[in-house]
Amino acid sequence: MIKPHPASGRDAVPVAEGLADGLFEGIVLRAISGVYVVQSDTDKDSSPRKLNCTLRGNLKKTFIYSTSGSLPRRVTQAKRPFTTDTVAVGDRVLFSSIDATEGIIEEILPRQTRFARAAFRGREQTLITNLDQLGIVFACAEPNPDLWRIDRWIVAAEANGLEPLVIANKRDLVDEATFQARFGEFAQVGYRVIATSVAEGVGIDALRGALRGRISAFTGPSGVGKSSLLNVVQPGLKLATGDIGHITFKGRHTTTVRELIPLESGGWVADTPGLRQLELLAMSREELIDCFVEFVPFLESPCRFHNCRHNSEPGCNLKAAVERGQVSTRRYESFLLLAREMEHTRHRE
Repeated sequence: MIKPHPASGRDAVPVAEGLADGLFEGIVLRAISGVYVVQSDTDKDSSPRKLNCTLRGNLKKTFIYSTSGSLPRRVTQAKRPFTTDTVAVGDRVLFSSIDATEGIIEEILPRQTRFARAAFRGREQTLITNLDQLGIVFACAEPNPDLWRIDRWIVAAEANGLEPLVIANKRDLVDEATFQARFGEFAQVGYRVIATSVAEGVGIDALRGALRGRISAFTGPSGVGKSSLLNVVQPGLKLATGDIGHITFKGRHTTTVRELIPLESGGWVADTPGLRQLELLAMSREELIDCFVEFVPFLESPCRFHNCRHNSEPGCNLKAAVERGQVSTRRYESFLLLAREMEHTRHRE
């Protein structure tokens, strides 16, 4: 018999108080084709159970109710949520069990954080929820890292309230000078950068330490070695891996679904399918600039114009910091590029 139990430690969000009879709390480990693998919470008298759950029909829509004070309350309209994922991997849920292997998700508990991206027709796709940090995995070579894309992933982490962890994999393929040229500025900004190599066992202990006791997700392009890293962090995991193309030097997708994996060293980590492009959620210019954390100190004093866009205006404190070499020119240009992208997106909508 599955028993509801308050979670202990950081591995889960505390259980909701006063659960109704027949309801249990758990965490969504996997989602595919409308079926959700939910692991129940445990206590001293029970072991975790994994059930294949479906979603209660009324959770698939947002209901709008009548507001008349003289008539009974009734549903006047049912809308699809403005998201492509009502339930996401990492969600804490309340569920009822049909039998020992199947159940129904009855309620989705409030999310602490989420990692989301823009999807089709202005909708949002929530990839993983309730994370502490986002492991941004890029290869040092084969394929060569695109620093502008790393900026994009960091902005996504910052915008979603997650701590970015930059993982520079395949460290054995480049010398120190090349490594510093490709990843050094992210460490200078203040982000933690861990250099790893599956082939030579470099940085694996440091990576385990960074993941211990936290809920993390690995994300990044295909072919950078996310699944290979997880296989050495968690021996026996046996996630599928693949080689990059020798003509295009682009990665092939080997991970096809998002899955939350418990680590023997403590904590959870999600492996996600490689993303050729990460579409950022809509945000204002002010919200975007806050995602470039090294810019913030230079904007504590107002620029000459109160509505400065930090582009071509005279008396801009940020531009002055770039000219003095206190802010990376490349990172500043990356901000301007993303700001223009946000504006074009808003105009299309």
